[in-house]
Amino acid sequence: MGQKIHPIGFRLAVTRNWGSRWFADDKTFSETLAADIRVREYLKKKLKNASVSRVVIERPAKNARITIFSARPGVVIGKRGEDIETLKADLQTLMGVPVHVNIEEVRKPETDAQLVADSISQQLEKRIMFRRAMKRAMQNAMRMGAQGIKIMSSGRLNGIEIARTEWYREGRVPLHTLRANIDYATSEAHTTYGIIGIKVWIYKGEILANGQLPPEAAPREEERRPRRAPRGDRRDRPAGERTGRGGRGAPRKSEAAAAPAEGE
Repeated sequence: MGQKIHPIGFRLAVTRNWGSRWFADDKTFSETLAADIRVREYLKKKLKNASVSRVVIERPAKNARITIFSARPGVVIGKRGEDIETLKADLQTLMGVPVHVNIEEVRKPETDAQLVADSISQQLEKRIMFRRAMKRAMQNAMRMGAQGIKIMSSGRLNGIEIARTEWYREGRVPLHTLRANIDYATSEAHTTYGIIGIKVWIYKGEILANGQLPPEAAPREEERRPRRAPRGDRRDRPAGERTGRGGRGAPRKSEAAAAPAEGE
């Protein structure tokens, strides 16, 4: 049974970059990685209502720089910047080094895989039909410029006793193309009848050095051939215009036998 590799991990150093950007030796690597995991868990719980897409952690020269990508930056900053200062103090205590926090706004949350998955999970927790939530998210993503989207939901959908998986796709989602810009994310909906998992793939186009599509992606004029007429149209032609084994335009045997003689 074929399994699908993680689209983001498959494209690291090709079209995607790492979420944690720092260097460490063998002695401090595990400790630094564990600290990053604690920071991400804290931010996920603290900024639950801020529509956070992703968090990038950098560690330059005994400092830490954290960039938060959010669709609602005003919620993260708070009134007069009070919330951001509290957040910065908590992160410094958690990491043990001076921390600089940057907020980046997500312009199109409809085409962000993490925000789409979180939105669907929140709707499922509010007892909204999963098909309606999935199709609405697909329509919004395609309307905002996505070239393809695929959404998968797994679990006790609509509260049925036997768990199942349903998925919908619209447009193209080329997972085997490395230059394809594919955003992938997962989320969980904690309902009264169990956990429902949501996976989202969004295809945003191809990434090249010059920012243009490759020449082979566009169809060439000389390669466009006229389509042949279907069989039903050929049979409707007169016998003299058909092409068979007896030669071009030769009538079939049954038609030749049924034709009357010239003297009759």
